[in-house]
Amino acid sequence: MRLGIDIGGTKTEAVAADDGGVVHRCTVPTGYGAAAVVSSVMEAAEEVRRACGLPFGAFESIGAGIPGHVDHSTGTVSHAVNLGFESLALGPVLSDRMGTAVHIENDVNAAALGAHKWLGAGTVQGAGLMAYLNLGTGLAAGLVSDGVIWRGSNGAAGEIGHIPIRPNGLLCPCGQRGCLETLASGSAIARSWPSGEALPALGLALAAESGDPAAIRVLNDLYDGAAAAVRILALSAGVGTVVIGGGLSALGAPLLAGVRRSLDKTAADSRFIASLDLSSSVNLLPRSFPAAAVGAALIGGRSRAAGADTPLAVSTQPAT
Repeated sequence: MRLGIDIGGTKTEAVAADDGGVVHRCTVPTGYGAAAVVSSVMEAAEEVRRACGLPFGAFESIGAGIPGHVDHSTGTVSHAVNLGFESLALGPVLSDRMGTAVHIENDVNAAALGAHKWLGAGTVQGAGLMAYLNLGTGLAAGLVSDGVIWRGSNGAAGEIGHIPIRPNGLLCPCGQRGCLETLASGSAIARSWPSGEALPALGLALAAESGDPAAIRVLNDLYDGAAAAVRILALSAGVGTVVIGGGLSALGAPLLAGVRRSLDKTAADSRFIASLDLSSSVNLLPRSFPAAAVGAALIGGRSRAAGADTPLAVSTQPAT
C-alpha cells in the first residue's frame, strides 16, 4: 500500500493505492501559510491512514506533490507563492510528523508520473518518452522516460510555457512577449475573457458555441497554443505521447478535439509534420483520476528503493 498527497492552491488530496488501484481518497481545503499547509496535509493523510487501518510506517511509500521549486536532496520547497510561504522544509517536517520517510516532488512532475501509470506502463503508449501537458493557471509539462521523471541537466525540462511563439504578442509575467502561457492557460483566458465565473473557461466555451467572435478567437488561441506545445515537445525532445491535464481539462472532449484540429491544420501544410501524426499522440486525462497524488505515491517508492518501482495498476474511476 502506498500513500500519495497532492497539495494544490485550493485543495489537498490524499490517496492510498495498492497494485489494484486507488482504494481510499480524502480531500480537504488547503490552508494558507506554511503551518496551515502542513496541517492540511496531515488532516488528509491521517484520514486515509485511518481508512486503511495502518500506521504511516506500514506504507510502502509516502510522497507529496506541491507547486513551487523542490530541492530533492533536502525536501525543501521554495517560491510557493500561491500557498503563502517562501521556503519550507516540507519533507523533514512531514517525515517527523509521520515517523517515516516522505518524498517531495513538484506537482506537475508528480502528475506526469501518475499520467504515465494511467496510460499503462509497459504498453506501447506508456513506454518511451511521455509528456504530461498541464494547462492550469500557467502552462508547463512534466516528462517521464520509461517510467522515470526526466528533469534535464538544469532541472528546467518541461518549462515550455515560457517559450515565445509570438514575438510581438502579449507581455508574459516572465518578462518575454508572446510566450505559450499567454495563449494556452487559465491566466490567458482570464486576461482575454474577464469573467466572474468559478471556471471562466466553461463560460468562454459556451459563448464560443453561441457564435461570439471574441470568444471563438480566445478559444482558438487556446487550441493553437496547446497544439504548439505538443509540437515543441515532439520536435525538441522526441516525446511520443502527450497527456493533457490541469484545470482547463474541465473543457473535456471539445478541448481534445480542438487541439487535434489545430495539429491537423498544421500537418495539412507540412508533409514533415504530417509524417509525425501528432494528433493521434494526444490524450486527455480523465478529471476523476488523481494523477498528482498517484504519482506522488510512486515517487515516494523510489526514494526508498534506489530507483525501484513496483507496478501499480490504476483505474480512471474514483474509489467509493
